[in-house]
Amino acid sequence: MFNGIIINSKFKQMATLTKKGSYKNNKAGKLIQMAVIYLLITLILPGKLFSQNELNVLKGNWLYYTDAENFLYHHLSGQAYDLLEKRSDAVSKINSLEEWKQRQQFIKETLLDIVGPFPEKNPLNAKIVRTINKEGFRVEHIIYESQPGNYVTSSMFIPESLKQGDKAPAVIYCSGHSAEGYRSQVYLHVISNLAKKGFIVFAFDPVGQGERLQYIDESTGKSLISGLNEHSHAGCQSFITGSSQARYMIWDGIRAVDYLLSRPEVDPARIGITGRSGGGTQSAYISAMDERIYAAAPENYLTNFKRLLQTIGPQDAEQNMFNIIYRGLDHPDYLIVRAPKPALMITTTRDMFSIQGVRETEKEVSRIYKAYNKEDNFSRTEDDAPHASTVKNREAMYAFFQKHLNNPGNPRDEETEPFTPEEVRVTSTGQVFTSLKGETNFSMNLKDAEKAEVSLEKSRSNPDTHLPRILEMAKNLSGYREPTKEDEPVFHGRFQQDGFSIEKYFIKGEGEYVIPYLLFIPGKSNSQAIICLNPAGKPKDINNLGEVEWLVKNGFTVLAPDMLGTGENGPEKVVYNHNYIKIWYASMLVGRSIVGIHAGDVVKLVNVLQKREEISQIRGFARKEMAPVLLHAAAFCPGISSVALIEPYSSYSSVVSNKFYNPGFIYGAVPHALKAYDLPDLAASLAPRKLLIAGATDGNDNLSGENDRDLLLVRSTYKIKNAANKLSIIPEKPGENLFSLISDWIK
Repeated sequence: MFNGIIINSKFKQMATLTKKGSYKNNKAGKLIQMAVIYLLITLILPGKLFSQNELNVLKGNWLYYTDAENFLYHHLSGQAYDLLEKRSDAVSKINSLEEWKQRQQFIKETLLDIVGPFPEKNPLNAKIVRTINKEGFRVEHIIYESQPGNYVTSSMFIPESLKQGDKAPAVIYCSGHSAEGYRSQVYLHVISNLAKKGFIVFAFDPVGQGERLQYIDESTGKSLISGLNEHSHAGCQSFITGSSQARYMIWDGIRAVDYLLSRPEVDPARIGITGRSGGGTQSAYISAMDERIYAAAPENYLTNFKRLLQTIGPQDAEQNMFNIIYRGLDHPDYLIVRAPKPALMITTTRDMFSIQGVRETEKEVSRIYKAYNKEDNFSRTEDDAPHASTVKNREAMYAFFQKHLNNPGNPRDEETEPFTPEEVRVTSTGQVFTSLKGETNFSMNLKDAEKAEVSLEKSRSNPDTHLPRILEMAKNLSGYREPTKEDEPVFHGRFQQDGFSIEKYFIKGEGEYVIPYLLFIPGKSNSQAIICLNPAGKPKDINNLGEVEWLVKNGFTVLAPDMLGTGENGPEKVVYNHNYIKIWYASMLVGRSIVGIHAGDVVKLVNVLQKREEISQIRGFARKEMAPVLLHAAAFCPGISSVALIEPYSSYSSVVSNKFYNPGFIYGAVPHALKAYDLPDLAASLAPRKLLIAGATDGNDNLSGENDRDLLLVRSTYKIKNAANKLSIIPEKPGENLFSLISDWIK
């Protein structure tokens, strides 16, 4: 503590010197003037200076927990490492070809179960819309339907050396994450080289790229979703429904094979596939799931999950599959499943996809080719470069296809004639959406969601069997784990306030992380406690405690935590973008969900409160994005006697049904939830416990309204359970009426 007398004395000396002008006209004088101002603020507003930090539990206090903002990611990746180690150990014990074949069958069945089921094959209705001629080949621009009304823009590059009646090998080219799709000059250079070397090349636009933008602004012709995030925007909705972005993209590729086989000039026994980056993803997936592809050369993608999680983390939606690590699969399995068919890994040492993971994958995959006595069918090329196409790697790829698709020739990378935008345009307007309309991933997923809703409605007709069943399904799908009761909180200080005190604690979570929380203890307790969940975390400013201060001054003990990813356990500024969604993907890879982990931690905090002798009843209060967490926790824990949800989003189906949903809502979503339950089911399961829902919104953050079907479901169940008087649904945002609503709720 500073001695106030000394400070005042020094302040007077500085003030006197400054007034006399002793330091007025030099640099030192300006520094002293700044010091005087600082001291003046210190004397006048001491509370304000320290208020931003005094409610911290970890930051600035515990060196051991300086990486708290990464707790959630480390917790999830740690679970992944354990699962991957188990898988690696099992694969390392495979010693015979028969055991490898059993592994291949397991991979095949597991992949199909994770990604599928695929839709029935419809007529492709393929049309060659126009043809252009280039040096050494011609280009046919084609549109086909991978599903009814789902138009895929594509181009077939046909060597001029191909004679009438001849059959040639074909290579499917998959585009990486370029806005132009396969029209990127880098990709067209590779395609042109292959065509000049006598290969038919079939390139198609991935959804969300090239001429297949899904969220197009017709006035500008550009996507309304920033960057190349169309994949993840639609992909998150697909995951909630029980599908995936990968499923749609793999199916486009499988139908590309169907189209190739419909062409008389294509030799069905000599089909290959390649692509770089996101194209490497697609070529790895498609060749793993379509046995008609003989030779595969994925570029700049395959590594392994351990190194991926240690470096850049999970990427776009299509590069993640539901529970894939939990189900025992890793990147090498995409190649293992197709052995002994020819495969080439095209890699660079400075790629964002870890080269160490590449080498580890190569080592593992080579073992199955050795077991088949087909070592020459598997190889890897490596160049010292970043995430890029190089001459060395391109020439290795040309040679690979020349050898394995039986099309000998010179593998040298040749200069090629560039294409103009007009030459590579397929549709009349340059976009499927403006020229043909048709389906999008959003519209197709919405149909799947509507089918799931029909199934749910049928189950809901019998609440007595439906509600117990969905609780078990919610536990399984969310990855909820019953918390231990043995852990004890760590105390870290107390503040005395007018009529109450604030105590600082943290407690161990389910993993190697801690949950910091504040305990607000009233001077005169009413024997009730409330856990307050806020998406921003616990209060940060002792002078701005919000509803917490009102509650504690009305006799409630209030526990306000920083859940993983929030407050001290999260980044300084939360931005709901692609990087933030990575962590949601990471949870899905290991069979968990963020909301399931949070729910377990909330129940652990309930256990903490139950140990306090003065507490006889525990309630839950949650705002906005934290509402799904509290709903799950309360549904799984009868110890939460009543629940208040302030401005929650009403359901997962409302997120799926809104084309432009609030991305911040994804963090509280459970992948595949709609195959079994929705948030209104959890709310209904609370009957006859008291429930307040105020200002519910849809998936786009618009007020739902009193007749919203999700809220009507909750009303009907409470009525069936003779608990209508325990339910209060307020359609408007509470605003200044919040404390009045809370008063009614706690009566």
